[in-house]
Amino acid sequence: MSMTPEQAAWFRDTFTRLVDNVDIALMGKREVVGLVLAAMLAEGHVLLEDAPGTGKTSLAKALAASVQGTSNRIQFTPDLLPSDVTGVTIYDQQNHKFEFHRGPVFASIMLADEINRASPKTQSALLEVMEESRVTVDGVAHDVGRPFLVIATQNPIEQAGTYKLPEAQLDRFMIKTSIGYPSLAIAERILAGAVDRNPSAQLTPVITTGAVADMADLAASVHIDPAVARYTAQLVEATRAAEATRLGVSVRGAISMIRMAKVYAAAQGRHYVIPDDIKTLALPVWSHRLVLDPEAEFSGVTAEKVVQRALDDVEAPLARATA
Repeated sequence: MSMTPEQAAWFRDTFTRLVDNVDIALMGKREVVGLVLAAMLAEGHVLLEDAPGTGKTSLAKALAASVQGTSNRIQFTPDLLPSDVTGVTIYDQQNHKFEFHRGPVFASIMLADEINRASPKTQSALLEVMEESRVTVDGVAHDVGRPFLVIATQNPIEQAGTYKLPEAQLDRFMIKTSIGYPSLAIAERILAGAVDRNPSAQLTPVITTGAVADMADLAASVHIDPAVARYTAQLVEATRAAEATRLGVSVRGAISMIRMAKVYAAAQGRHYVIPDDIKTLALPVWSHRLVLDPEAEFSGVTAEKVVQRALDDVEAPLARATA
């Protein structure tokens, strides 16, 4: 059953209230907050590529506080073990049985700070939980619950002692974006309130985690016309056919776009997706999934340029189809 106009209006109002609430702690970054919130409601994960000190931890804490959820932060280092992330089974001598001790990944929002500093083995420990929302230890599956959002960060400047994320893991992030530094006016406001070291603690929850799961289910019912789905497929094909790419957008990337577009449409108060939704989301959803030809990359071609070229070349449907 498709979303109704009344449900779309409620979704938009609730989405706006959540963004407003997070904006109290992370001032002046409403667009980024909206993207991250949309990714959570689309039940995906986020990769933030930012310099240190731009508010990534504040974003995770504020988002968790707004949905009455929990948040954990893991500082990824070269000596971090997979069990340090997922948890471990320990033998209880008193009860004479093995018990599972949950790792920090069991939270509504998990901040994986500088994920590219951990070894590939530890990075891969996140693959199952990001895809399946569960952890398997000693053959036993443990669900992490809903909502579940991984916000992973990596420093784009400092590459010494890091391990590049493989394409298979990059493809599991629904979006890649950046918070960036605040404007001068916002920086002045931040400095004026610098005495409060944890502004997220002052936030009042807007909705419960159960309501977040309901919003995710509701967003999945947003109507998408076959013409819009065909337009998305044509864009994906254009990234694969581009001379500058060795690997274009995957099927997972195309599905991620549809899921994000449905949430984005509902956040605008619509119960249907339009081509402009796809255009707006193309760069954050698709750019990090492309693998460029080394010669093209050396000559200055970027993934963003390839995606933009696809948007320029593929004609969007003219009619705005509704449910």
